[in-house]
Amino acid sequence: MKDLSQKQVLPPAGERRLTAAQFQDLAAVPAAAEWFANIDNPRTRRAYQNDLEDFCSFVGLTAADEFRAVTRSHVLAWRAQLEIRGLAGATIRRKLAALASLFDHLLENNAVAGGNPVHGVKRPKIETNEGKTPALGDDQAKRLLEAPDTASVKGVRDRAILAVLMYHGLRREEAATLTLSDLVERRGIKHLRVHGKGKKIRFLPLHPVAAERIYAYLERDSVREQSSGPLFRSVRGKTTGAGVTANGLYTVVAHWARVAGIEVDGLGVHGLRATAATNALEHDADIAKVQMWLGHANISTTRLYDRRGQRPEDSPTYKVKY
Repeated sequence: MKDLSQKQVLPPAGERRLTAAQFQDLAAVPAAAEWFANIDNPRTRRAYQNDLEDFCSFVGLTAADEFRAVTRSHVLAWRAQLEIRGLAGATIRRKLAALASLFDHLLENNAVAGGNPVHGVKRPKIETNEGKTPALGDDQAKRLLEAPDTASVKGVRDRAILAVLMYHGLRREEAATLTLSDLVERRGIKHLRVHGKGKKIRFLPLHPVAAERIYAYLERDSVREQSSGPLFRSVRGKTTGAGVTANGLYTVVAHWARVAGIEVDGLGVHGLRATAATNALEHDADIAKVQMWLGHANISTTRLYDRRGQRPEDSPTYKVKY
């Protein structure tokens, strides 16, 4: 394989040299296939596979053994092309991380020789998400929690959904996959058994408000098996057996935010997760415990929700006296 310089490897954005079949042949190299298999999250697996396909296509790999010929200059050239394509810094970081992870695995399995060609390649600075994920203030949170009516099964269900999201900081997929059997008792206290990323399970004490609303909803939605099935079921005129999807949860949040007169750009389930985390930290929750509560692998992610330094009431503005 020819050594590539930044001057000669910048094809038009979106250009691809590999067919899907050719890429599958590359991905089928035993060590690489094992690497793919070890990625538990299907969305992460798809993203990483697309990232690897992007690199292989750009460099022009046509055989599995050509991984051995990849050098740091190839990676530098790819990074430059990603920047020209206008990709976000976080996306470029993920693509480089995917390639680095693959080469680490190939090295461990003696599928390539030498060092990892991605190591030493400068990655874009981490873009802080501080302020990008909207979090509600206390008054807004209360209005949203009280927005659904109690006259219909749907209203009672949505009150329970909002309480589960806002008192436990769940991700969309985590809330959507809750079942009746995930209401469990531990040491005499009701808990939610949450199925998080990477098939990791965590148990969260059920907040009293959420507990009250869940059992009020279950009492109204009584025509169901009492020990199994989705916790939150779809309502189309009448309750169905299907669970509310992750997208359905987004619709619930968006609808009741409009009803409550809350105008916050980009507010969704993740915004309620940010609200819960921010509120817990503002009320002196230990950040390490909030990390475990949210299911974060790295505490640096949890720190993005720590907005205690941004509270207007703590501003030096109010310390100025004349």
